[in-house]
Amino acid sequence: MSDYIRTYTGIRFYPMDPDPAQIEIRDIAHALPMICRGNGHVSEFYSVGQHCLNCSREAELSELSVRVQLACLLHDAGECYLSDVPRPLKKQLPSYAEHEEKILSMIYEKYLGSDLTTEEKKLVKDIDDRMLAYDLKLLLHEDAGELPVIHMELNYVFPGFEKVERDYLERFYHLVNRIKEN
Repeated sequence: MSDYIRTYTGIRFYPMDPDPAQIEIRDIAHALPMICRGNGHVSEFYSVGQHCLNCSREAELSELSVRVQLACLLHDAGECYLSDVPRPLKKQLPSYAEHEEKILSMIYEKYLGSDLTTEEKKLVKDIDDRMLAYDLKLLLHEDAGELPVIHMELNYVFPGFEKVERDYLERFYHLVNRIKEN
């Protein structure tokens, strides 16, 4: 057994000893549409990639900075190397959370130029939590209480792996170019 995973683009990625040079946006964009939210216990297939796209769009509609929009798109990118672990279990796995945070910080540094500020982290978490409330109610049929206000109409129809991957990459490059322009 090896200590690495082979990524979509053929990289040997060591999740316990990650190298930022081996983080590849094409791997992220390919893997996230393949991972189902809610540990697969949703009424319709809804991918982590779709969730990230929706978070990024909600950040845009909330008139948050382009940097926060990109951070929202990338906020679950570490899951392409570590997989999606449900929040209740993640709370019980401090080592997992540490590795996830380390990889996510590397991703932010690579694609945003630096890790997020405390305020940016709060903004991303707020968007993520708002979207999660809708996921809980509409996909898991949980009583999520009063739903928070969002600025978009959610569509939980799965458009296909390739389309989510394409949309993810398109949005990524669009936001990166907007950041470069400023």
